[in-house]
Amino acid sequence: MDRHVRLLAILTSLWGALATLVGVAMLLLAAGAYALSAGPQSETVALAAGLATVIYVSIGVFLLAWGVAHTWAAVLLKQRAPSGRLLTLGLGVVNLLVFPFGTALGGYALWILLTHEGRRLFEATGRAHTEAEIK
Repeated sequence: MDRHVRLLAILTSLWGALATLVGVAMLLLAAGAYALSAGPQSETVALAAGLATVIYVSIGVFLLAWGVAHTWAAVLLKQRAPSGRLLTLGLGVVNLLVFPFGTALGGYALWILLTHEGRRLFEATGRAHTEAEIK
């Protein structure tokens, strides 16, 4: 089970990095939309550019927070911190709604972290167990 938790930490970290990258791209799009609204044809595109700026900033900030949360959860999983298990479970439930890759990651996280062996890895006494004892 330890090997599955390590793989889950890697996958969660990659998912967080991807969300962070998309968040940064959205913020760059927001900067472009804002620059368009301040350009020479600003009176004709002001409403559309302003609306696009607000939408892109909102999505970008959300995705940055989502990516940082996944990266933080991956670090806590690697440390076998009980809070990492809880954070990953919470993120996994929400990831079930993000079809198809989030659904796969969320299902895998729930499968690993809700099993008896997965719970024992994150208990205070469970850290002393070796992989042979857990099997």
